[in-house]
Amino acid sequence: MDIKLHTCFIAVDDHDTALAFYRDVLGMEVRNDVSYEGMRWVTVGSPSQPDVEIVLEPPLADPNASAEDKETMSELLAKGLLRGLIFSTDDCDATFEKIAEAGAEVLQEPIDQFYGVRDCAFRDPSGNLLRFNQPLKEA
Repeated sequence: MDIKLHTCFIAVDDHDTALAFYRDVLGMEVRNDVSYEGMRWVTVGSPSQPDVEIVLEPPLADPNASAEDKETMSELLAKGLLRGLIFSTDDCDATFEKIAEAGAEVLQEPIDQFYGVRDCAFRDPSGNLLRFNQPLKEA
């Protein structure tokens, strides 16, 4: 059996702001932009991974959800408690500089981790945790 990741979802509170970050700062390509019943889903992905997609979805993509549930999800998103993504990069330090210069909230500057990667961390404009890993070279 051959199983591969195809699509993952991340909640955003403002699609245009999220799109500007994922497209213009991270270099993702826009693959789809769909609206339905007052909600919007934007699919982005790395040009080097055409078979993997990230869907930027509303915090609670359920037209039947209560106003209270929607408010709760929005609050969790604002606190950065919903989802996160880990990206790989061939240059953690250069990636850090580019994203930091774009004004993203820095959570962790590049550091060598004991588990074999150099990584850094940010929050996207909606508050989601994003980490960027580079494998450490073996000594």
